[in-house]
Amino acid sequence: MNILAIGAHFDDVELGCGGALARHAANGDTVYVYVATVSGFSNQYDQSVRSSQVARAEADAAMEILGVQKMFCGEFKTLQIEFVDPLNIEILKLVQDLKIDMVYTHWVGDIHHDHLALSRASLHSCRHVPRLLMYRSNWYHSTVDFRGNFYVDITSHWNQKEKAILAHESEMERTGRKWVSFFRNEAENAGQRIGVKYAEVFEVVKWLQL
Repeated sequence: MNILAIGAHFDDVELGCGGALARHAANGDTVYVYVATVSGFSNQYDQSVRSSQVARAEADAAMEILGVQKMFCGEFKTLQIEFVDPLNIEILKLVQDLKIDMVYTHWVGDIHHDHLALSRASLHSCRHVPRLLMYRSNWYHSTVDFRGNFYVDITSHWNQKEKAILAHESEMERTGRKWVSFFRNEAENAGQRIGVKYAEVFEVVKWLQL
């Protein structure tokens, strides 16, 4: 199968579906990633927090760890993604050119501006892809519930996921490695529900049995 994981920023797919992507790659699937923004950003005082160059270099390292075939990078500015045709077309071209069978994308209930816009674009542009799953890549509260109803056993691939997260050294320094502990707890909790050590959980949009 040809898999496409869609993320707004460098680090989103690592957090949300990194284990599943590593599992796909290990099973012989071809895994692609599309990241819509340049991912550099500044704080509320207009001070640079993370440069786009650093973010890209860290993402390249993470993709290699997960076994991703190729990462495609958009040129949208961080926190400025909108549900507009240029974004839809960019995703649609990838889906058609790469003959994508399955997509992972942001959860449509995510309150993060970029995540929400990209989720809507994915639902639109991937309407003919037979399998579509949504993931969470942060711990923000929303006014709707994430209906996690599809589980992937990532016990054999948790170490790859963790290493891919840690590859984002600039964010690890900023967050005090809280990402790792949070998503490990999430994976452990999801795993307990299905009787494995670690799992990732997704919300199914559609699933055509191939």
